[in-house]
Amino acid sequence: MQQSWSYLDTYFLDNPIRFVLLVYAQIRMVFSMSKSFLSSLIIPRLIIGLGNCEAKYDETRHNIGFEALDALAKTWQLSFTENRRFQGLFTEGMVKENQKVYLLKPLTYMNRSGQSVRAVSDWYKLSLASILVVYDDMNLPVGRIRIRLGGSAGGHNGMKSIISYLGSQDFPRLRIGIGESHLSKGTISHVLGKFTPDEKKVMEKVLPLVVNALDMSLKEGVEKVMSLYNNRTAIK
Repeated sequence: MQQSWSYLDTYFLDNPIRFVLLVYAQIRMVFSMSKSFLSSLIIPRLIIGLGNCEAKYDETRHNIGFEALDALAKTWQLSFTENRRFQGLFTEGMVKENQKVYLLKPLTYMNRSGQSVRAVSDWYKLSLASILVVYDDMNLPVGRIRIRLGGSAGGHNGMKSIISYLGSQDFPRLRIGIGESHLSKGTISHVLGKFTPDEKKVMEKVLPLVVNALDMSLKEGVEKVMSLYNNRTAIK
């Protein structure tokens, strides 16, 4: 063993260029492995929040996607402006270790959200896996969040439109629970109604969870976020 190490010492000392090349090759290999790992992660580049654009819909259950995007933009110090090409409020910026990200709030009304999403997707040539949609879900209790990599629209008109325009349901989404409608109310009245005072307190705690989850997804991928945040709730 001692002779072997002596041989290696002599080999490298007598051939410093070989030593440098060996170190360089090792660094390249580690970098390549790291790059391969990162490229396998599902990292959002376009994050969409769903809602209706008129002021009368502000702070309604159906507009919680808009509120989530507003909170996210504030955290990342981004400002929305109207973009006619994209038919929505749009912003972009470099966040999380200089990653380019786009935020979109469609202004097409809920049931035509897909027009806006498709316009951005085509313009920037985005893959389905890099598109993440944030929206309300009646099938989840108030204050609960759930992330999935794909799936059906689950009766949500905004998601139906996006799936139709993208031609696929294989893209990530983050759902925010708004609870089921009361027996005395229909579905439309429920989703277009405003949160009760107690529900509003819950939502004020939910939005930071949503922001943290989306923030993490840019660095560690959607799958990691799923493992840590699925079924998280702001209700103690």
